[in-house]
Amino acid sequence: MTIDIQNIKIDVVKKDIKNLHLYVLPPDGKVRLSAPLSVKDENIEIFVRSKISWIKQQQEKFAVQLRQSERQFVSGETLYVWGKPYYLQVKYSNKGNDFLIDGDKIILTVRKESTAKQRENYVNEVLREKLKAEIERRLPEWEKKIGLFCARWETKYMNTHWGSFSEKTQTITFNLQLVKKQFECLDYIIVHELGHIQYRKHNKDFIKYMDIYFPYWRETKKLLNDSILDYLY
Repeated sequence: MTIDIQNIKIDVVKKDIKNLHLYVLPPDGKVRLSAPLSVKDENIEIFVRSKISWIKQQQEKFAVQLRQSERQFVSGETLYVWGKPYYLQVKYSNKGNDFLIDGDKIILTVRKESTAKQRENYVNEVLREKLKAEIERRLPEWEKKIGLFCARWETKYMNTHWGSFSEKTQTITFNLQLVKKQFECLDYIIVHELGHIQYRKHNKDFIKYMDIYFPYWRETKKLLNDSILDYLY
């Protein structure tokens, strides 16, 4: 269902959970609330009204945050890899696709008749492999240092979280968009999600854990959340 409070539309989804969870989603500040099945509608409205100031603050952040324009994957556009902007240069060939970082530019070789979507899919798969390679290198190092180990990990496009941890499967999921952010942002998410193996909530013990293993996590979190948003968000 959808409720309207102070001209803000909130999508409410009831599910089998214990607590209320309120989200303000990029890119345009859409509001979503997940609520337990047992919570009455009037209690949901009371809860949302108590959070209106916070909702507006989050929506204002999205309104002023830089955002990349929709890409067509043609020469002259900018692509980000590990936090660095690259000038895109497109070349044509019938011998197969290629993605080459050369100095401050990315040379993308594709078929001339390829569509923007086909080029996007190819670039995304290249970036996925770059992210996976860094996770394969960095995750074991952090696991050994911290002494916490996940059962498995995966990469996935997500529009609400940079990473997540499944207590049931002991799996860490990394947002594909991390490949466009600085390396320290990936390290921050690794340490953060490994912490949830031992600490389920963001309580004082979890914060103490972060302070020990990633002392500058607050600055890195801000860097990650303040960085330019991709059009696809």
